[in-house]
Amino acid sequence: MEKIKRKKRSLLSLFIIFLIGLSIFLLKYYEKSLGPVSTEEIQNIEIEIPSGSSTNRIAQILLDNNLIHNKSIFKYRVKKLGVDGKLKAGTHELDRSMDLDEIIDNLGKGGKSKDSIKFTIPEGYELNMIARKLSDEGIVDYERFLNLSGDKGNFEDKFTFLKELDDGQSLEGFLFPSTYEVFPSASEEEIIEKMLLEFEKIYNMDIKPNLEDMDMGLNEIITLASIIEREGKLDSERPIMSGVFHNRIKKGMHLQSCATVQFILGERKEVLTTKETSIPSPYNTYVNGGLPPGPIASPGKPSIIAAINPADVDYLYFRLTGDDGSHTFSRTYDEHKKAKPKLK
Repeated sequence: MEKIKRKKRSLLSLFIIFLIGLSIFLLKYYEKSLGPVSTEEIQNIEIEIPSGSSTNRIAQILLDNNLIHNKSIFKYRVKKLGVDGKLKAGTHELDRSMDLDEIIDNLGKGGKSKDSIKFTIPEGYELNMIARKLSDEGIVDYERFLNLSGDKGNFEDKFTFLKELDDGQSLEGFLFPSTYEVFPSASEEEIIEKMLLEFEKIYNMDIKPNLEDMDMGLNEIITLASIIEREGKLDSERPIMSGVFHNRIKKGMHLQSCATVQFILGERKEVLTTKETSIPSPYNTYVNGGLPPGPIASPGKPSIIAAINPADVDYLYFRLTGDDGSHTFSRTYDEHKKAKPKLK
């Protein structure tokens, strides 16, 4: 009889252990399912939610497009957030780096209108150029856009990474260059926030995880990335160019970047005079050591990655020499002088 009791107690203990293990597994799976499907895939995925779609139908569409981990957890989360039956039909742009709540929030805002406007901000554009382009396309008021983007304090309540910048610093360099789609009624604030949201994705995925291992802060990383963006033509050369700048900083050499002088001048002259490279300005890297006080343009992702991960090279100079935009990299000034520059 005692044997039977001991056996029952053992079975009960095993059952309890099984339940605890199962609970832990389910909790971890639930937590994982709340996160993004992939933190590396940020390209937009367009989905169509037909009018009258049930939450179950929407969940299936999301699962078919690999945007969520689990249908049941999506439906449970929708009910928990109190938005069951409130998700909107239409065309939605999502990506796999969104977590479950971001996807639900997006679906609750309604699909794109056929009257939406697309605009593209190229890599290397300055704030002034972004404002002028959007103004010329009739999307923003030029002065209002510049005033809002002229002080990061206007947006740091929504984007905490901006708190890492100096008080009063502008958003130069932090409006991510990409193609965007907005409603014709979108305000300047909404457009700036949309661009900051794209930068935030890069920040969370590529910058923040590396900050502790670097001697640079966020502002310095984007400042260097902006110089690489303006100096480089080929993505394959950006890490090498970054290596050159990192080497010069370590050796206490001036960066001597023409792009920083062009930023001061407000124009992109191919040939600078000695007088221009002697302009007294904190942004002039011919007369000041180290990096300028802030970015000189909006860098794209390849330039940001290059600033964080410079190539392990011993070059100290580079010169534009190829018709394809390629550069010749040199270790000494004598080698640099011998490099045949590209004919203008």
